[in-house]
Amino acid sequence: MPQNRLSKKGITVWRLTGVISSLIMMGIGGVLITLAILFDWHVLASIATIVYLLVHVTLTIGIIPPVKWKRWRYEVRGDEIEIQQGVIVIKRTLIPMIRVQHVDMKQGPLLRKYGLATISISTAATIHEIPVLEVGEAEEIRHYISSKTKVAEEDV
Repeated sequence: MPQNRLSKKGITVWRLTGVISSLIMMGIGGVLITLAILFDWHVLASIATIVYLLVHVTLTIGIIPPVKWKRWRYEVRGDEIEIQQGVIVIKRTLIPMIRVQHVDMKQGPLLRKYGLATISISTAATIHEIPVLEVGEAEEIRHYISSKTKVAEEDV
């Protein structure tokens, strides 16, 4: 099982992302409720919208971020990268270093505000991400994987 955890600040970033998506959903819900009132739709449409919004807010802001942080782990070893992720279904992925084509580091506005970054590891088949890492740690991992993939290319 991978040993390294993501930055604890990731919980805050994921909660803020939940707040943003919840505000968008509340805007859409407000429009639906307004339409329900204007067009005399059944009161259940409004109640269902309110219940959905309450569940959405509770999950995206309160429940999912800490559970996601608790389950997310990664480990970069000499010849492979192991990633464990998931909230309900736990998925573990092993990426052989020899399959890595390139490594990127990215930061959006929220990540930059909290001094975090996401590492993207590209293989021929897919892109794997390790989110919400401290910037220094992300730089170290990016350089380490990059140097290991160069060594793997030279050995082939």
